Amino acid sequence: MPKSKVIIVGKLPPPFIGPAVATNIILNSKLRNDFELLHLNTTVNKTVEEFGKGKFSKVGKNITIYKKLVRLLRKEKPDLILIPISQTTLGFLKDAVFILIASLFPCKVLLQLRGSNFKNWMKSANSVTRLFVRFCFNRTQGIIVLGNNLRHLFEDYYSSEKIFVVPNGCDITIPERNLESEKVQLLYFANFLPSKGIKELIEAIIILKNKGMVQFELSAVGAWDNETYKSECMELVQSNQLPIQFSMPKSGDEKWQVFANSDVFIFTPNMPEGHPWVLVEAMSAGLPIISTNQGAIIESVQDNVNGFIVPAKSPQEIANKLSELIHNEQLRETFKANSRQLYLEKFTEETMVENLQRTFRKVI
Repeated sequence: MPKSKVIIVGKLPPPFIGPAVATNIILNSKLRNDFELLHLNTTVNKTVEEFGKGKFSKVGKNITIYKKLVRLLRKEKPDLILIPISQTTLGFLKDAVFILIASLFPCKVLLQLRGSNFKNWMKSANSVTRLFVRFCFNRTQGIIVLGNNLRHLFEDYYSSEKIFVVPNGCDITIPERNLESEKVQLLYFANFLPSKGIKELIEAIIILKNKGMVQFELSAVGAWDNETYKSECMELVQSNQLPIQFSMPKSGDEKWQVFANSDVFIFTPNMPEGHPWVLVEAMSAGLPIISTNQGAIIESVQDNVNGFIVPAKSPQEIANKLSELIHNEQLRETFKANSRQLYLEKFTEETMVENLQRTFRKVI
């Protein structure tokens, strides 16, 4: 029998943000063995700095993308289209065009949310926006969320059997460590945005330094999108002479070597998240993790099992847990083994593909 055709709508890197990484992994996964995967590339911004800038100049690019979708639907006659949705009014309006175009063709429409801020947005939205969202959802056959903790976001819009859980997953080969150091190597690997918690981590490092702790170094890898915020953070680092090395985004072998050379991973977002790819990557490297309870994070970072969950915007708590891990090598080793085991059990590419296969088949 011929394979069912599925259009995957989504961005591709660069920049290396979660949704773009997800699209790239799905398109190159073993899902191709069961479905004919087609792709509509929605990339408009090539760097983190471009987000939110030149909005009017991007209108033409988006119109071109909508036209490409119409041509793709007419030519390929797919069985299913997977459309990611935003959690802001303007973002959803752009996504809604994909939904409404697809609903005019005889294919099933499946949505995907890669965050957890949907209900907060709906509470702040006006009645017209809420009605429009429901109107769009009524033209689809279901939605994918990244964790069981996120199913509740759509209970008012879909029946239970139309809310599908597909956590992120990927296959990564972590190289051998090639760094020799007596100091514990800490790692932050995400873009330097206020919502991702880099400033709170810097403040935690200040607390540790003021206590005389010098047994660690922090590598911070990512891109800045705000010069004012960058200046504030760098002033803290320089004035306190902190042991932090900032680097531009890395990918491929260079990226995995950074993970291999690390002992503890810190990612403490203070705003809603979905299921961040970077945590799956950290788990694959067998790293103890310090994070916050945002979205589906606690489904991968289990408190006192493979890391610690701390309150958002809490430099003191981050410092406390870092101190505990820096001073306790046996605890790091226990968390390391547990991280790797949880990754192998739940967050490999094979597991993600199986979940997507099951979801696609059911919707089709």
